[in-house]
Amino acid sequence: MKNTYPIFSLRFFKAYLIQCRPYLLFISGIAGLSGIAIAEAYPVSQWRLWLTFIPLFLGYGFGQALTDTWQTDTDAISAPYRPLSKGVISIKSVRIVSVTGLVLSVLVLIYLNLWNVVLGALSVFGLVTYSYFKKNFWFIGPFYNAWIVGLLPVMGYISIINSNLLNGKLPLVLLLSFVSYTNFVLIGYLKDISADRETGYKTFPVVFGWDKTAWIGDVIVLISSIIVFLLVETAVGIIIALLATILAVLGQIYLHAVKVKEESNAALPIVMTVRCFIIWHIAVIVDNRPNWLAPLLIFYVVFEVFLFFRPEKGQI
Repeated sequence: MKNTYPIFSLRFFKAYLIQCRPYLLFISGIAGLSGIAIAEAYPVSQWRLWLTFIPLFLGYGFGQALTDTWQTDTDAISAPYRPLSKGVISIKSVRIVSVTGLVLSVLVLIYLNLWNVVLGALSVFGLVTYSYFKKNFWFIGPFYNAWIVGLLPVMGYISIINSNLLNGKLPLVLLLSFVSYTNFVLIGYLKDISADRETGYKTFPVVFGWDKTAWIGDVIVLISSIIVFLLVETAVGIIIALLATILAVLGQIYLHAVKVKEESNAALPIVMTVRCFIIWHIAVIVDNRPNWLAPLLIFYVVFEVFLFFRPEKGQI
């Protein structure tokens, strides 16, 4: 039996950080920020913006680590580098830290708007139950994961507003997060086909294969593009949205064109789904908050730096 790092020790938190995949925190951060950006026509106070953004940004890491504790069987094969797979951190300790982090994050958001009690509880419930649906129902896994991310713009939005009025863009922003993240999850399953098949996971690629997964991805990219172009109106927003769409299309072309359709060739298309998710949301944000362009460019560059230094290049 392997020795595990003591919970709350420095070695534990270094390992836990790797388990969280910090380069993916930018997904939840930008999704939440898109809701913040459309919340009001007048400037958002800095303290309220940061108090909203930080819990939403960190939430992906806590949630990712938590769901991993129910997927150690397949991760042991497809992602042996991860600390849970190596056995240096325990399932119990990861669950304690993850649930604590999620609860504290939700409490901050509840302070900003009481309705976050409902949304926060739904998101935690979704994270706890996701692995069951991923393993047993090929038709629901990506959608089940994506509806949790779809809550983030709503949580960001209601944490900022000072009234009960809803912005008419909110349903479309929610839909953009939901649909574009669905593609990240679906295409992401391609890197785990062998491991998922061996451990009994009935994901869409396991059941239907690489090619049909790619065709479904094409449809999702088309829907995501339509949604984002319904949301953006300014020239800058349109240009950024077009850039993201080009990246998404290039990723899908690679999926279809690659000769050897196996896990080792899935990394690039998966990375493209993450990039276009972030850039599509940046387009929406800049369309509503032009003065946020410079900070968002820095945000994206930092994402690419974190992505570049990830410990395993074949894993996302």
